[in-house]
Amino acid sequence: MKKLLCLSSILIISAALAACGNHNSSAADRDHNASKHLNREPEQPKEDPVSDARIKLTFNHKEVLVRMYVNPASKDFLAQLPLTITFEDYIGKEKVSILQKRLSIDDVQAEDLSKKGDFAYYAPWGNVAIFYKGLEDATNDLIILGQIESGKENVENVDGDFTGRIEKVTK
Repeated sequence: MKKLLCLSSILIISAALAACGNHNSSAADRDHNASKHLNREPEQPKEDPVSDARIKLTFNHKEVLVRMYVNPASKDFLAQLPLTITFEDYIGKEKVSILQKRLSIDDVQAEDLSKKGDFAYYAPWGNVAIFYKGLEDATNDLIILGQIESGKENVENVDGDFTGRIEKVTK
């Protein structure tokens, strides 16, 4: 009788643990898959080709034009436009804004360093960033979406937070 009671207890505890594990597995799997995609070896050259797609960020009666790269994350970002988002300064080198909807990072090779003028997506936080200074510290979770063509000085010279509208530029 003691063996049956012990076996029943083990089965109940195992079932409860399995149920708890399944409840959290989707977030854990998603984090693992994101990390897996970001840390794999590149299959193609690192820099994405420049596309014909451009976006315009308008804020405080100023404009910034960005030429987008060809990659799935950039295409996913373009599909979300137009957007009105608030940017805040981060570490004196970039302006960041968390997107309401995360971008697809499948088949995108993350970059190690940013440079001044990069428009990027930081996958772990789900935010876009405009680099107005280069970032010397390496990160393997940064996906470059595009490069500023004009208006870098507008981002460099804005103090504090600002709200801007991002939209596609039509030819």
